[in-house]
Amino acid sequence: MRAACGARPVTVRVAIDEVTGLHRVVDDRSGPVEEANAFLSAVAIRGLSPRTVRAYAFDLMAIYRWLEVTGRALAELGQPDLLDLVAHERRRGAQPSSINRRLTVCRLLYSFWQPDGLGAEAGTSLPAPHYRGAGRDRRLGLHVLQKKRSLVLRVKEPKKLITPLSPDQVRQLLRGLRRYRDIAIVHLMLLCGLRSREVLKLGRHDISLLERRVRVMGKGSKERIVPLAELAAVSIEQYLTHERPRDAACGTLFVCLQGKRRGHAMTPAGLRSLFRHRRQQPELKIANPHRLRHTFGADMARSGVSLPVIQKLMGHANPEMSLQYINLSLADIAEAYRVASSRIQTSYDMNEP
Repeated sequence: MRAACGARPVTVRVAIDEVTGLHRVVDDRSGPVEEANAFLSAVAIRGLSPRTVRAYAFDLMAIYRWLEVTGRALAELGQPDLLDLVAHERRRGAQPSSINRRLTVCRLLYSFWQPDGLGAEAGTSLPAPHYRGAGRDRRLGLHVLQKKRSLVLRVKEPKKLITPLSPDQVRQLLRGLRRYRDIAIVHLMLLCGLRSREVLKLGRHDISLLERRVRVMGKGSKERIVPLAELAAVSIEQYLTHERPRDAACGTLFVCLQGKRRGHAMTPAGLRSLFRHRRQQPELKIANPHRLRHTFGADMARSGVSLPVIQKLMGHANPEMSLQYINLSLADIAEAYRVASSRIQTSYDMNEP
């Protein structure tokens, strides 16, 4: 009989292997969870980024905690069991996107050890199929796509509108910066659309001040070239001239400027602290690195830049990813409505007494 959920404390956690540096799933009672760690090793060997391996490890930790408290085993799972995983994660307060990610990781892990996959069984609630025409590829419609054998269980994710920063918020954020380095970092996110990790990975050789371009290594080791905004080029040049230590111990562009780590590569924690201090102001509460990148996408869309160009600038493999960055804010909708409504009233002579 399966144990009741929460009947005993969980013992599964994530640890870092001192030899390989990879994240591993460990059970404090029985040691490393080998079936999970073999999967993580295979993912790492395939060349996925350390951040992806880390994300898989924490999702696997959640899955094995669920297996532990419910008395299940990976090899015995069926589709109805995934519904229990969804219910378990909902009780824990997990977000729908997190639940869907863990469902995906659970299926990947199961397929890694059981190539036939999770079969559909009685008691399974799958999404209803929708008719989508001939099933051709989305770009040109020339190739017929193979139909999936079965749909997979997913949780419905709410569509959330992310409002970009306003011009006043951007000005206030920039006025609060006291270093050329910090100004250059904000400019690269706000005016060039770089992710925070992409900024930290930049090397000095990736910046061409003469040609005004940046070579960016994005997600999945995909390289792209982005034009360098004039303001960003000026702030980077000032940082290199006045702040960056001449004897810096690394080749990355942005380094620590004080303390024991002076001259060493700037860390994600250091970048987060840069924004955390500014976000203590009520007006800048939402001013995080990703919000700057979203503001860049929204500004490009407002300026009439086409979706394919925005996709290339932001390094999205799927054009649908770019759409979430160009959703209009309520202020944009209100202004467009105001202009259109004024024209309509004028055409009807409604403004005359």
